[in-house]
Amino acid sequence: MVRLLVASVSALVLAACATGPDYVRPAATAAAQAPFVSLSPAVSTAAAADDWWRLYNDPVLDGLIADALAANTDIRVAVERLAQARATLREVRGDRLPQASAGAGATYGRSSEIQRAPGGDRQAWTIDAGLDVAYEVDLFGRVSRGVEAARGEAGAAEADADAVRVAIVAETTRAYADAAAGAEQLAVAERIVALLDRSLGVTQRRAQVGLTTGLDTARIAALRDQRQAEVPTIAAERQAALFRLATLTGRTPRDLPPIAAQRSETLRLAVPIPVGDGAALLARRPDVRAAERRLAAATARIGVATADLYPRITLGGSIGSTGTGVGSLFGAGPLNWLLGPLISWNLNFDKSRARIAGAEAGSRAALATFDGRVLTALEETETALSTYAGVLKRRAALQSARDQAGVAARITRAQQREGQIDSLAQLDAERTFADTEAALALADAQIARAQIDVFRALGGSWVTT
Repeated sequence: MVRLLVASVSALVLAACATGPDYVRPAATAAAQAPFVSLSPAVSTAAAADDWWRLYNDPVLDGLIADALAANTDIRVAVERLAQARATLREVRGDRLPQASAGAGATYGRSSEIQRAPGGDRQAWTIDAGLDVAYEVDLFGRVSRGVEAARGEAGAAEADADAVRVAIVAETTRAYADAAAGAEQLAVAERIVALLDRSLGVTQRRAQVGLTTGLDTARIAALRDQRQAEVPTIAAERQAALFRLATLTGRTPRDLPPIAAQRSETLRLAVPIPVGDGAALLARRPDVRAAERRLAAATARIGVATADLYPRITLGGSIGSTGTGVGSLFGAGPLNWLLGPLISWNLNFDKSRARIAGAEAGSRAALATFDGRVLTALEETETALSTYAGVLKRRAALQSARDQAGVAARITRAQQREGQIDSLAQLDAERTFADTEAALALADAQIARAQIDVFRALGGSWVTT
């Protein structure tokens, strides 16, 4: 009988097949894998760099990135969620193995006279011990599809953790760049104030000898005070960037190392940004990978739901013993055992079909989410590339304007000293120069931000070796 049961189960296992659709990764369109449409001389089609922040050649930034990857709280949360998903996968995989449970119990009671064994006590201890083993024959793939779904969710959690790392690396670089750009903007603002101080001094001396009026002096002084008022705001914004940098690297503001605030020039790249193409982008972007893995999990859940239409077959067995003491339990005491299959079948097919319909709808929603992430990835990358090209052109125009404004300001200062022009002309020239100088410093900061946006859109990695 046992041989017949084993042979029957083996035949069932060999004939088993997983219900539901087999997952096939959706293929991106040719247009999605093509070169980007917003290419410019500032970028190249070489493969995007993993440790892209090293292109800035700043060891301090490299160290801060390493600190962020090791201590950032958002990354720690994502890592633990990944560990949770992997633990769930191990739990689900355990359904493939026989399930065993052992139990034992002791009771003390009184038996009736007719139940008492000859020569035995009517009041005695009774000890029961046994072992139960059950194994589900995964004939219709309920267990295997469940493992597939759990594996997909674990893969999605891993991609989510990667996405958090990408974001934290980008935000850490941005905070460092903002602090450096703030230092440069602060130096420019202070330099403009110093220039206006000199112009104010010249105007005051001319007013003392009657070559100009107090109105001219007041106008220059007002412009100088206006620019001076901008200095504390710039300093506060720079300090806020440093505070943000401390949080991103897992520190309090007080614990941020002083070296993090020493850079006084905006981050600049000496080489074009390597961006690759659409196919490489979709392979790198962790949000696209997470959406694809969730689609795989949703597809597997259709098979789990479909398996409920069919009977569930479980092989079970138990062995146990009952005695009046430990010696009789494991010695010559009575031994009982059971072995046989169990078939259970949920005949509420309407409920099962509703569950299948829900799983299919979930799969279609996951596919739409995946398609949306592909489109968003392309949109964000093209937008970042276009914005980067635009801010570079703007910076070039501002550079020319600043140079011309500087020439005009120097000429008007000389002419004003010689009395060839009035103070209004000088004031206008000084204001124009101050505006273009400040705008150029701001443009440099915008370029650094645009570069980081490009790297983040590309799904920049976090490799630190």
